[in-house]
Amino acid sequence: MSKQSEAVLEENLLKQLTSLGYEKVLINDEVALLANLKAQLEKHNKTTISAAEFSRILNHLNKGNVFEKAKILRDKYALIKDNGDTSYIEFLDSEHWCQNLFQVTHQVTIEGQYKNRYDVTILINGLPLVQIELKRRGLELKEAFNQINRYQKHSYGFNSALFHYVQIFVISNGVNTKYYSNNKKQTFKQTFFWADKENNNIKNIEAFTSTFLERCHISKMICKYIVLAEVPKILMVLRPYQYYAVEAIVDKVKNTNKNGYIWHTTGSGKTLTSFKASQILTKLPEVDKVVFVVDRKDLDYQTSKEFNSFSDGSVDGTDNTKVLVNQFLGEHKDKKGALKESNLIITTIQKLNTAISKAHYLKDMEALKDKHIVFIFDECHRSQFGETHKNITGFFTNAQLIGFTGTPIFPENAVGNRYGKRTTTELFGECLHRYVITDAISDDNVLKFSVEYIGRYKKKENDEVFKDFEVEGIDIKELMDDERRLEQIVDYIITHHDQKTHSREFTAMMCVSSVDVLCKYYELFKRKKHPLKIATIFSYSANEEDKDANGIYDLDENDGAHVDEAHINKHSRDKLEEYIQDYNKLFGSKFTTKDTQSFYNYYNDISKKVKNREIDILLVVNMFLTGFDSPSLNTLYVDKNLKYHGLIQAFSRTNRILGEKKSQGNIVCFRNLKKYTDDAIALFSNKEAKDIILMKSYAYYVKVFNNNAQEMFKIAPSVSSVDLLPDEEAQAQFVVAFRALIRTKNILEGFSEFRWSDLEMSEQEFEDYKSKYLDLYDQMKGQGMGKVGEKVSILNDVDFELELIHKDEINVAYILKLLAKYAEATPEDKPKQRESIVNIINSNPQLRSKKELIEKFIDTTLEGISADDVENAYDTFVESEREKAFDELAEKENLHKEELRNVIDTYIYDGRKPLDDDIAKTLQVKPKLLERNKILPRLLDKIIGFVETFYER
Repeated sequence: MSKQSEAVLEENLLKQLTSLGYEKVLINDEVALLANLKAQLEKHNKTTISAAEFSRILNHLNKGNVFEKAKILRDKYALIKDNGDTSYIEFLDSEHWCQNLFQVTHQVTIEGQYKNRYDVTILINGLPLVQIELKRRGLELKEAFNQINRYQKHSYGFNSALFHYVQIFVISNGVNTKYYSNNKKQTFKQTFFWADKENNNIKNIEAFTSTFLERCHISKMICKYIVLAEVPKILMVLRPYQYYAVEAIVDKVKNTNKNGYIWHTTGSGKTLTSFKASQILTKLPEVDKVVFVVDRKDLDYQTSKEFNSFSDGSVDGTDNTKVLVNQFLGEHKDKKGALKESNLIITTIQKLNTAISKAHYLKDMEALKDKHIVFIFDECHRSQFGETHKNITGFFTNAQLIGFTGTPIFPENAVGNRYGKRTTTELFGECLHRYVITDAISDDNVLKFSVEYIGRYKKKENDEVFKDFEVEGIDIKELMDDERRLEQIVDYIITHHDQKTHSREFTAMMCVSSVDVLCKYYELFKRKKHPLKIATIFSYSANEEDKDANGIYDLDENDGAHVDEAHINKHSRDKLEEYIQDYNKLFGSKFTTKDTQSFYNYYNDISKKVKNREIDILLVVNMFLTGFDSPSLNTLYVDKNLKYHGLIQAFSRTNRILGEKKSQGNIVCFRNLKKYTDDAIALFSNKEAKDIILMKSYAYYVKVFNNNAQEMFKIAPSVSSVDLLPDEEAQAQFVVAFRALIRTKNILEGFSEFRWSDLEMSEQEFEDYKSKYLDLYDQMKGQGMGKVGEKVSILNDVDFELELIHKDEINVAYILKLLAKYAEATPEDKPKQRESIVNIINSNPQLRSKKELIEKFIDTTLEGISADDVENAYDTFVESEREKAFDELAEKENLHKEELRNVIDTYIYDGRKPLDDDIAKTLQVKPKLLERNKILPRLLDKIIGFVETFYER
């Protein structure tokens, strides 16, 4: 079974799809694809279409990119018939999704930049809407993903570009099967297994096909559960747990008058789920309005922005209570002053409470008391347990409440108030669907946490080791807030921050116990010498501490961006104003606390800069510990007491997926929170979940690395033996073995105790092997990919994961600094320094193409130049060599220089590889068709090589 070929896998899939009711059709090429489309559109629309009319349809279908075509797919086309009448052509029946026409074909060949032949294609009404890429059992699933990426570049957009209409890709090697939307910005981390309601993944191709690819289900996924995100202009498809949650909510609203809540762990895409649920609910005739309720102004802004990114203009965030009341009444004006029906409203719980409790709004709101309004509560673990919740449920007599939370309130973590200790179930009823942190980690939807506990303290009188705030009889606060301790922590962070964040490729937050302590930390960072950009934001209201460390704050505490002017702590405000002025100097901005809107804008600007990696460490007390989503943040420094949902929410700021290099969320605790971490994990998953949620110890990964090294040494005992590997199969084994070392080293580097001396391989030996690894990548890259009828390298079926090798800080500028040192080195030191420079270039994928150029610069130009003049000399040298190489390329290949320069300039400007037609224009002699197929790929490789050698990325 493990040797099952791709052809057998494809044949079995076709048989299964046919048994599910798909019509099997033979479509070999573009001509047959178009003929079939015409016939299917005629059948679906119960009409006849002439050749001229079909040509007009094709012109309409060929407009725009993948995102714009997804809109065309869902709209009807007003076809002007040959006789002048108008006929509306439907491409997809989104309301009655089972009534579309379903076909399956295979081995469709499209000739674009390369000739590509696709495995299995599902056609709906003649359009290719699902593309399935298969790899034989035993091959890495990621290679099917990479194959589709190549098709997207090489052929999907050519000719009639009908394959731009693909909505969902499916990849499988028989054993594992995943799906994802047609989105060029997608990474392999954003591919999903389908699952059942209990979150059991359905991986096998046969089981996946019978559930996910069943005709009505796949059509429903395309028609209802793909979101066209307007701001990034991409397609997004719901994951299985999101699908089941929305289905459960819609069923609850349509068929009952009961409430319910969704327990989906933090970081699992709650906003997308709630948006899709809201979108569907607003279309139900029995629902008058859908109101999405958040509990702080900062989340109001963020959620409005996210909702509108899914459907531009779908939501108007309510700036004040009067606007909210008008939205309820359907009298809201848009930005142009036109009246706009507000079926979907986002508001804060505070403004909602004001609208139904203040006398001057009640007269207007009375008319809505009996309307069927669905309230969806974002993060219903906060602010839902007091008078406001009682007011809402008491005022709206026909309301339904749906809660979303990643951390529900159970009896164990309930906090009492005058209404007693109330749980999520008491307030919202049954849990409609759950997807906990262990599910998300198992699915690679969020990352594990690597938790380190730094700092132990001793009692002077008996030298007894104690653990932070658990010891009785000692003024722990005095110890914890002592500036000597804080200074040690700051020194630790400055020393280890680059290690934790992969040389600041990622960002960090630090949460502390109070504003006073935060100010001490800020001043310490300010006094120290370091390259880190530090920023801070905090509430300057009177009550600023989270004393119970439970993450639930009273409404008047204002831990969001809005501040109650009546309860201002003057000292805190002055301090924050000072720190904002530091921020203004750093970034050239003009924010202040003296204007509420300006302070709100400061909040939003900090949010953007953390996400864009312009801030290295953000210091906070409570703000940003919930509701803030930044994939580029990978480290949280903790010097405050956290427990239960407060702890999980804070930790979860770090565990969003972002590429291969971000292997975990780093939590560095300067207090002993181990018991509270264990308790929180047990409460929100199960008592045995620690091994799933937490990374293992440093010693464990050292052992893994050393075991992996021994496996690699069996394949290649020495660096030079890599060159002697007998065939491509052995080379592929080496690549896979060394890649395992790279992955483990990436994890090890995040530990503060990481030392090369702990490993059974020196750093230099690792770098030397890495050079050979990259040589094999270059060899594979030079053989071309995806061409029909040509032998493709076995190495093409292995992902080299160069992302794990790339380091932003090692670039040409870095090498020039080394060359400046080399220029001033003694003759005895120069050979060693040169070898070091060459080794760095060899081990860096982005610099290898410049190796010969840099070495020539050293040999011909560097001698006698002062360190200060190296950069200018190098620029002059590169410019001269570039012109020589350009002339040589044009002369050797007989090319038009002006056309060649246009192609290169366009490639540099927009980053898109030149098209065959653009390259053909550079040729002075037009080749015959067979010659063209050989010449153009060769020229493309030379142009790419030229750009990679002489230009910075």
